[in-house]
Amino acid sequence: MTISKHKLNPNKWIDLHSDYLYQYTLSRISDSEKSKDLVQDTFLSALKAMDNFQGKANERTWLISILKRKIVDYYRKINSKKGRAEVKMSFYESGENKGKWLEECVPQTWESDTLDTIESEELRLVIDLCIDYLPEKYAMVFKMRTLQDFDTEEICKELEISSSNLWVIIHRARTQLRKCLEDNWFNK
Repeated sequence: MTISKHKLNPNKWIDLHSDYLYQYTLSRISDSEKSKDLVQDTFLSALKAMDNFQGKANERTWLISILKRKIVDYYRKINSKKGRAEVKMSFYESGENKGKWLEECVPQTWESDTLDTIESEELRLVIDLCIDYLPEKYAMVFKMRTLQDFDTEEICKELEISSSNLWVIIHRARTQLRKCLEDNWFNK
């Protein structure tokens, strides 16, 4: 019995796979232009690696495996010191304060001394309440990273999540906390 090997046909990659690869990427990084770039990089890398294709998987599966590595590299870059300086994060979604911050300029973690010096017990209660309203996993990751100062590896190992998932959770938690504080403290 012979196992048929899959063959590559790079002349049809764009027609057969570009939409699928783009949607796959977009669902993971939510940036249209960057998704297009990563798909293009995937095709270029695949062309360079054609000699290594063994035919054990179909063409799309092989392209997806290359794309996954490109996505991981993208998250590694934005989580590196140089990458953080290049990535802009949304702070205010609308209104007169609409704008973006460089991640390096995002407010840093509060030290326990700082929390002790907050004069308003009401603010502390609102902050605690907002953290309590976060989904359980978001609250746990936020507290471990921001309040308890665990490092990324410890949190990922403890919660069995990837580092990219950790940063997505932290971003979402910060966004929800900001909204909660705006609604319950700053706009009152």
